[in-house]
Amino acid sequence: MSTLEQNTSRQLDGVEVDRVFADHVSGKDLHRPEFEDMLRFVRDGDTVVVHSMDRLARNLDDLRGTVRGLTARGVRVQFVKERLLFTGEDTAMATLLLSVMGAFAEFERALIRERQREGIALAKKRGAYRGRRRSLTPEQVDRLRSGAAAGRAKAELAREFGISRETVYQYLRAGESGTGSAGLAAARG
Repeated sequence: MSTLEQNTSRQLDGVEVDRVFADHVSGKDLHRPEFEDMLRFVRDGDTVVVHSMDRLARNLDDLRGTVRGLTARGVRVQFVKERLLFTGEDTAMATLLLSVMGAFAEFERALIRERQREGIALAKKRGAYRGRRRSLTPEQVDRLRSGAAAGRAKAELAREFGISRETVYQYLRAGESGTGSAGLAAARG
């Protein structure tokens, strides 16, 4: 699932499964905790049931690689929305369908991003777009930088402030470049 507001009830309505792996991050990233747990968990003879192809991967290469990797281990992959099942003994037609349907999912994702960029550009022209809310207040940024300067671990600072380690590094880089906390509008990991 791409957001915290989404839930699996719609995606798995009427589908019987033994265990659910549900990440609340974008499918564009293969490094998702639940996805990785699922890859470690499944065994020969299991079936991975996925609501739709775009829930497993957002680009064609990752989709094909994931399906091939799973089926090579004897794991079947079933896509509910597309009504497709891959077993590793797939026909040329099944491979074609995976490629075509995956390409459509990737194309759809690209269109969404393009429309989003266009909408943001129009909102900026109207003065209605302010960007993402900053993760930390200026006072918190000062405390974060002081902690880092005192030698505290970045992971510890990230936990303390409820941000990712990458966001800690972004705040620190912004301070080094002289842009201050104002130069970091969208840095929540």
